[in-house]
This record gives sequence, structure tokens and C-alpha cells, in this order.
Amino acid sequence: MDKSQIHCTVDFERAGIQHGHLCVPYSYNLGGWANLLVPITVIQNGTGPTVLLMAGNHGDEYPGQVAILKLCRELSVDQIRGRIIMIPVLNVPASKAATRLSPLDGKNLNRSFPGRADGTVTEMVAHFLTTVLFPLADVVIDIHTGGRSVDFYPCAHMHLVPDREQRRKMVAGTLAWNTDFAFLYADIAGGGLLPVEAERQGKVVITTEMGGGEAIPAAVHRVTQNGLCNVLIHLGLLVGREQSRADLGLPPTRWVQSLSRDDYRFAPESGIYENLVDLGAAVAAGQPVGQLHFLERPDREPVRVVAPTAGILIATRGPALVSQGDCVACIAHDVDPLVLT
Repeated sequence: MDKSQIHCTVDFERAGIQHGHLCVPYSYNLGGWANLLVPITVIQNGTGPTVLLMAGNHGDEYPGQVAILKLCRELSVDQIRGRIIMIPVLNVPASKAATRLSPLDGKNLNRSFPGRADGTVTEMVAHFLTTVLFPLADVVIDIHTGGRSVDFYPCAHMHLVPDREQRRKMVAGTLAWNTDFAFLYADIAGGGLLPVEAERQGKVVITTEMGGGEAIPAAVHRVTQNGLCNVLIHLGLLVGREQSRADLGLPPTRWVQSLSRDDYRFAPESGIYENLVDLGAAVAAGQPVGQLHFLERPDREPVRVVAPTAGILIATRGPALVSQGDCVACIAHDVDPLVLT
């Protein structure tokens, strides 16, 4: 089966504002004919780019969900030049449960692309994005955080796509977020990512890691919301004047990267993890960035996790309790400017 089973209640070609749902069919013990309703808002006015704007790919990542929910209510037609398709919560069951994976099928939406038309709920959503929404879009924005597992220094980030023109547009869009750091990352936890599928289709893809955890500081909400609006202005979709970091009295964005598996540090044992370095701080090669304590062995010395090379601590473990193999730190390094052109 190639045709999506998802029914959409909005008309993507109609001008004006529409609020509706993606109706995803599924069954459970008390619902043989149930639908999962994924909220979607479309605003179209005149000529301009089509931007697909999403959050809640992982349910426990909330700053983007809040930012898009606010835009769904506050944007007016006369502010838009083109078309914006907004899905504030891609993974509704996971958002309600504060989980990374969908409680309906146990799947990670960001490891489910290109999806399946006749698959599970998560796979059907991925397939609808792949076959219906990505082809409509010029730009795909997918707002992430580290969720409950990892705390990031709030940053916009991207892949180094091979097409140079696509890469230059993604760099410009990433910079428009006006974050202190812009981050180039590697896929160390498997394939099937939403950004990779959108990139494969030639889209300009702009993503983020806006902190982590469920307790979200006001500063993270501000950088998420202000940065998002500035990106939409940069793209020519939202009426307004784009602001640079210089306009805001800030130094230039610092580009960093973690492209080697060694940049991602994993817990060698289970225990209680203690962060030793502040996010965004410089670290030296061999410097301890954290250490593991052992609840049942107060006599045992902690096991240290060290930076393999000099760099910046861009992300660290969220919960104190860790299991062997959990990622507890990510070390980033300055980027050669030539790779951004």
C-alpha cells in the first residue's frame, strides 16, 4: 500500500487560516474505529515560500510545541507571504505522556522515516510527512530539545548536506535563529530521521536543540520563540525586519561540530552521574566532564568520564540516574568556515 490512510481536514490550497487535524486510524481495546487527531494549522496568503513547521517529534520536548501553539493562535493572514503549515505536536500520545517514544506503538518517530502507509500509528505519520507534506514544502523546520535524557546548550543545528546550494541556505537559516552556538551533528543512534528524509528530497532543513528536560527556563522559551520568528522573517514568509546578532548587541554565532563518534561520551557503568562542567564551557583533552557514583558502594571511587579532545561541552546528561551505555556528554569542536560555503 502506497497511499496514506491518514485523512486531513484542511485544504492545503485554500487561502486564509484553517485549523484542523490529521486523522490517523488505529484500534485499541475500547475503540475499533478510533482516530488519533494530530492538530494542524495552515495559513496561506499570496505568493511566497511554503514552510512546514513542526515540534513534538519527541513528546518530551516542549519549547517548540509552546512556540508553535502560540503562532497558531497569534498569526494573522496579512502577516504571511506564502504558506505556513504548522503541526505543534507531531507525537500527541508521547507529548501527553511526557515520553520520547509513542506509548501507542513504542516507536521513535524520528527513527521511522520514510514510514509505511500500512504501518503502526508512528509509521503512518512518518509516511504522510514523507509523501504528502514534504513535497509541498520549500523549507522544513523541526524543533527539538534534548528531552528528559539530555540537556543541550540551546542551539540551532543542521547536517552537512552534500548539495552546496542547499547547504548554504540551511546555514543562513540556522544563523537566523541567533543562538550563541550553531551545531553540526552526526547520526550516532541509527537512521530513519525526519531531517534526513527532508534533506533527501532537497528541502532546506532547519532544526534545533533547545535545552532539555520538562522544567523549561523562561530564557529557553525566549530564544526558541524569538529565534523562530526571526527565521520565518529571514525566509520571507513572515512580514518584519530580520535581526542579526549584531543588531541584538551579541557576538557572532560560534559554529561547532560533533561529527566523530568519540565526541559522544557514554556511561561505562550504571550509577548516579555528576556533571563537573557547565554547558558551553571549554574543556581540555583528558579533562573529566562528569563522574559516576555507585549508590550501593560508598567505599568505591567514582568512575570519571573524560573529554577525548579539547572542545566545548555542548550537551550533558539530564537525569542523574544513568544506565550503562547512556550518552552523558557531547564534546563539540570549532568548524572550518570553508565547510559552510
